[in-house]
Amino acid sequence: MTAALEAKHLTKSFGGVRAVDDVSFEVHPGEVVAVIGPNGAGKSTVFDCVAGRQRQDGGSVVLGGTVLKPGGTAQRARLGLERTFQRVEVFPSLTVHDHLLVALRATHPSPRLWRDLLRLSKQTPDERARIASTLAFCGLSELSGRQVGSLGLGLCRLVELARALVADPLVLLLDEASSGLDDDEVEMVVQRLRERAATAQTAIVVIEHDLAMVERVADRVLVMVSGSLVAEGSYAEVMATPVVQAAYLGSAP
Repeated sequence: MTAALEAKHLTKSFGGVRAVDDVSFEVHPGEVVAVIGPNGAGKSTVFDCVAGRQRQDGGSVVLGGTVLKPGGTAQRARLGLERTFQRVEVFPSLTVHDHLLVALRATHPSPRLWRDLLRLSKQTPDERARIASTLAFCGLSELSGRQVGSLGLGLCRLVELARALVADPLVLLLDEASSGLDDDEVEMVVQRLRERAATAQTAIVVIEHDLAMVERVADRVLVMVSGSLVAEGSYAEVMATPVVQAAYLGSAP
């Protein structure tokens, strides 16, 4: 099966610090992959390089068979890459519904794009249907008309997830998707991600510190330590390796 996303020998340094050191992995359609590791392991920097927010120093990113130029997010969005962030990024004055409308229109740029984004001009039946189904999928239908600034952190996380899903991405990158969620919301996200991967064949990559969530959601787990990829496999396989136990427990048994 052709990979939806390939990272090949990625490297990234900041000054004299090698934040990402020759990291390679691939994610296939319908697969959920979790990236775990201690703070400072380089997980979010890998995401930044894959998503185009940082220009990698070496290596390449291939999305749906297209080799991407380093840096720049627009090409990636057009090819079907969506991302959420460790720190919630929303527009407080926009409603939940309008967040999804902006995201949907941003994936189909046109000469009218900025007018549409700023004025939120008349919606098409397809836009209304896709937004309604995505809000229902994420359990947000009753909050459609609420301004996002009035919502708590957990609900803002769900708005970010819905915003990322509304355009039917090929690849979805989620950075700390469980942060701020209660147990019921985490379980809902796990179920929705598994369902989305299975039904839409979306390739999903999750950076996550909640290992209980990782165990339930991931088909495969990548472990990073000090900028390097040190283990890969099922949750049980990677957690049984001495290098991972040392990273999380301080020493291997």
